[in-house]
Amino acid sequence: MKTKIYDIKNLRGDLTGGLVAGVIALPLALAFGVQSGLGAIAGLYGAIAIGILAAIFGGTATQASGPTGPMTVVSATLVAAAIDFAGSVESAMSIIVVTFMLGGLLQIVFGFLNIARYIKYFPYPVISGFMSGVGIIIVLLQIYPFAGVSAPKNTINVFTELPRLFGELNLAALGLGIFTVIVYYLFPKVTKLVPSSLVALISATLVSYFFTIRRPINW
Repeated sequence: MKTKIYDIKNLRGDLTGGLVAGVIALPLALAFGVQSGLGAIAGLYGAIAIGILAAIFGGTATQASGPTGPMTVVSATLVAAAIDFAGSVESAMSIIVVTFMLGGLLQIVFGFLNIARYIKYFPYPVISGFMSGVGIIIVLLQIYPFAGVSAPKNTINVFTELPRLFGELNLAALGLGIFTVIVYYLFPKVTKLVPSSLVALISATLVSYFFTIRRPINW
């Protein structure tokens, strides 16, 4: 049995990849925690836990585990249904925890049974349609935070609450979002040695910190 020795040539890529994944996953986890109603700290703990568990039990050396959009859409539906049934987040917490634990146990069982090998039988249009639909939902829900306005609770409200979007528009937050997008797309023209997502996140964070972009600027 041959023991695989780590290739030092991969060190730079591994460090960069880990840094980018961590920096991007951190605010994403905080945002998901806030959006879920459980608070930013819940999202942070969730990201830490999944990173540790994936490193211990993960089946691939190239796996990057963290908050993900598609599962957020599915989880949000479950959480909303549980809260609607129980009446409040506190009352629904036991239902939510048990449901997710059961889902995790089923995933472990599916892993031992190698159920994943059947994914090749799923038609490509089904996978593509699901991922595209999730992407569209996420983009629509991010329009409001991009403009510095609290996000609606569901996709339908994105359209029904449009007057609120223009009435509560935060020009400072909107400018910061546009600045982040510009840095993300233009920085690779300068150099590709540093990931543009990392540069955009750090630069936008510094701009927000030093200019204290907090209070909304309305029309």
